[in-house]
Amino acid sequence: MITGGDGAIRRHLFLLAPNNSGSTFLAAALARCARAWSLPREGQHVAGFQGPSSRGTGARLLWAATPASVATFRDAAAYDWNRTRRAWHFHARADRAGADMLVIASPPFLLIADQLAAAFADAAFLIMVRNPYAVAEGIIRRAANAGPVAPGDSLATTAARHIVAALAAQRANRAAFADRAIFFTYEDMCAAPEAIATRIAALVPSLADLALDRSLPVKGRYHEPLRDMNADQIARLTPGQIADLDAVFDTHRDLLAGFGYTPITV
Repeated sequence: MITGGDGAIRRHLFLLAPNNSGSTFLAAALARCARAWSLPREGQHVAGFQGPSSRGTGARLLWAATPASVATFRDAAAYDWNRTRRAWHFHARADRAGADMLVIASPPFLLIADQLAAAFADAAFLIMVRNPYAVAEGIIRRAANAGPVAPGDSLATTAARHIVAALAAQRANRAAFADRAIFFTYEDMCAAPEAIATRIAALVPSLADLALDRSLPVKGRYHEPLRDMNADQIARLTPGQIADLDAVFDTHRDLLAGFGYTPITV
């Protein structure tokens, strides 16, 4: 293991995905590439990161649930990208000499892709989304650590608002960075991992050895090959939770449809 990428890192690849959308698995797979540098944790949680984080703000898994929270993360004055770059490079690690691409995953970064593009002229982006009901189940299951719930709302309702805001940001990112990004869904990655790996390599040729059809540890909770967990997770939602999610998602049908998703009718 090689540590400290300052002077060796030539390019930055940002994984833009809502929380609970598969980016942890993808980041772990990318870290196995011969020319990849990785970070020991999400970019927002690396020591020395200069900017708001989901833990630091108390938003945790619901950092896009309210306009005020979104504004906090989008405040350009709150970030110092020069100091953050130095911190990331210091903590970066690689498996082999010759690595030159730093992979950074941090869900709230999908709100500030424009800032990342401006601060890192060499940046490339992987823009990913997942079925919003599966994302919501992951948030609801971790209720104790989910984050603040809006007064009068259920956790499901607040989670739905968070997810809608994240999807709206991803729609904007997909349009704005088409020349330096690729878009795909969690479902695409699970159904056709080789095809997604090929598309990533076309965007970033140094990652041509990416293999997504492997067993990897994810968040210390499971270690298995990539598979679509949507059905299992959605089946755990109660009718009441689905009704609360539907009440929000139904008013954003066009947004969901743009990614191939539709509200569930209980």
